[in-house]
Amino acid sequence: MDTLQITAKEHDEARQGEAFAPFALDENSYRKKFYIESYGCAMNFSDSEIVASILHKEGFGATLNTEEADLIFVNTCSIREKAEQTVRKRLTEFRKLKQAKPGMLVGVLGCMAERLKSKLLEEEKLVDMVVGPDAYRSLPGLIEEAETGQKAVNVLLSRDETYADISPVRLQSNGVNAFISIMRGCNNMCSFCVVPFTRGRERSRDADSIVEEAKDLFNRGFKDVTLLGQNVDSYYWVANDNTTIVNFANLLEKVALVSPELRVRFSTSHPKDITDDVLHTIAKYENICNYIHLPVQSGSNRILQLMNRTYTREWYMAKVDQIRKIIPDCGISSDIIAGFCTETEEDHLQTMDIMSYSKYDLSYTYFYSERPGTLAERRFTDDVSLETKKRRLQEIVDLQYQLSYQSNIIEVGKTYKVLIEGDSKRSNLDWLGRTSHNKVIIFPKANLQLTKGDYVDVKVHECSKATLIGEAVV
Repeated sequence: MDTLQITAKEHDEARQGEAFAPFALDENSYRKKFYIESYGCAMNFSDSEIVASILHKEGFGATLNTEEADLIFVNTCSIREKAEQTVRKRLTEFRKLKQAKPGMLVGVLGCMAERLKSKLLEEEKLVDMVVGPDAYRSLPGLIEEAETGQKAVNVLLSRDETYADISPVRLQSNGVNAFISIMRGCNNMCSFCVVPFTRGRERSRDADSIVEEAKDLFNRGFKDVTLLGQNVDSYYWVANDNTTIVNFANLLEKVALVSPELRVRFSTSHPKDITDDVLHTIAKYENICNYIHLPVQSGSNRILQLMNRTYTREWYMAKVDQIRKIIPDCGISSDIIAGFCTETEEDHLQTMDIMSYSKYDLSYTYFYSERPGTLAERRFTDDVSLETKKRRLQEIVDLQYQLSYQSNIIEVGKTYKVLIEGDSKRSNLDWLGRTSHNKVIIFPKANLQLTKGDYVDVKVHECSKATLIGEAVV
């Protein structure tokens, strides 16, 4: 799996999300309250919105206050050891809160559910419920079971569940950006990744429901949607008539045609699957953003083979060349792992080299942490010292800072169409917006008659390593 989680990298105003975020709405009409914290990738945050929709129908309203919650869920991530440690710490805190409020239920959702169900329920007694990512429809029954004092568990994986008929509750939304889940699971068996074992096999959601969700969002004022999947480029849906086939390029076009005022993004792409058809579709439609998240993980052919990434550094570099050829102003970001099993200094330098070649706008960087149950854990020895991993990671981060600044400095003097997403995090006197190639730009509100969701041309006059700074052109 290629994740959007941010590690060891500051993004200033461009930061994509917190390590965790509580989702809630102010809804005093509900008889009971729930509270959800989500960790890890964007798919988990999207899943929390599905869970919220299910809970709403059961009479639960959301809250930001854990002390008034009748039900607390933690939507978990297993992709990194640090994420699991953070979740355990939070569950310990919630157990103390539960002791002070009899009747409160605490549950774990998502990727940690299947892998650690016995420990969380029986050994550590941290939770009342454990619910896997394909079992959210069973939540009403599991809640009833847990209310009787029983431990409630459903971690069964599905070959067809996509939650296509559930309208997500847009929690803590800015009213401009929204996620649309288009597929679930992953068929890639990258040796470092636990996701195929926690989220199951790939299955694509029907295209009609995706387009209808995009239309609904646009009609409610949303202007920017991100199509989500563990590997969106392998999206493939066949209609019931067995004659209509929709691949990812087709789906992108269908969503783009909802309105030219609706920006369309997607994440994540596996380098082996992104096609020229997808690239030409991006180039064809102005409202499909010129930005691709293309995780490389390593620049060494030997390490790529151990990771089972199924491409070489030369093939990846040719893909970057093709993207630049078809979409000259395309932004490209990446995921990079430092210190994978047996990685040498030469392997590490090859990773640095492919970063410089690709000129990433930003990268999500990690040092390798062995995950139980993965192919790497069974086949290889985690033999790179923690000290070496951290040193190599810092070198990668330092290089990415340089690349990010170089990428931004060339924007000075240019004018871009910007979608306003809200106030700058540093000052409510400035707007924060985003360009088509996913760069954050800050500009003064001045006396302009603008609001969230408006488009405006902004000329860049300076930058930091992560943020463009400009003025509206009117």
